Amino acid sequence: MPHILRTIGLSKEFSGFQAVDNVSLNVREGDIHALIGPNGAGKTTVFNLLTKFLSPTSGRILLDERDITREKPAALARQGLVRSFQISATFPHLSVLENVRVALQRRLAPTFAFWLPGSRLQVLDERALELLEQVDLQDFAHKKAGDLPYGRKRSIEIAATLAMEPRIMLLDEPTQGMGHEDVDRVTQLIKRVSTGRTVLMVEHNMKVVANICDRISVLQRGSILAEGSYTEVSSDARVLEAYMGSETELEGTH
Repeated sequence: MPHILRTIGLSKEFSGFQAVDNVSLNVREGDIHALIGPNGAGKTTVFNLLTKFLSPTSGRILLDERDITREKPAALARQGLVRSFQISATFPHLSVLENVRVALQRRLAPTFAFWLPGSRLQVLDERALELLEQVDLQDFAHKKAGDLPYGRKRSIEIAATLAMEPRIMLLDEPTQGMGHEDVDRVTQLIKRVSTGRTVLMVEHNMKVVANICDRISVLQRGSILAEGSYTEVSSDARVLEAYMGSETELEGTH
């Protein structure tokens, strides 16, 4: 299986602190690939480097073997590398449908056509509803996004991400702060929308990782400690030690 996204010796230093240290990551096309590790391991910093919210101190990033290390975030989004964030980021006073429509507006004008009258934007409603059906939100289309529970807001974000027609979806802590029912719903949603796409995700919930991820990279102190399937990494003594007491959590999902 070819690698769609690779890093070579990726490093990031902040005033003498090595947040990411010589990370060489290989993400296979079509996989759901997780980045896991203890708090402070560098997972979100790696995401910020991949999506160009940070510039690396050294190293390279390759998309389809083309060097994108110096690309701008918007250019990467146009190439299909699309990210969600750890903190929920919907427009609370817009309807669920309107939130997804905002992501679709890029087709009408390069600056998202915010000045266009609503009647012009209604041509996007059919596609927006199709995306909402993919994430089981069709019944909430005309409700205000701010009135929905947290797990449903996460689903809005995934629908908006899908609107950008991603080849690679980067999901930062997609189930953080959710109850069991929402976690299960969003886990199955990620599995469903991954068809025909690649997903790279940061995730703390080991049950989620065990259930849907094809490959896992474990970070510790900014470096890759282990890599492989869930079975492989969860039985690695170095990984268990790195989690300092999380051994039960890792083993409990077998």
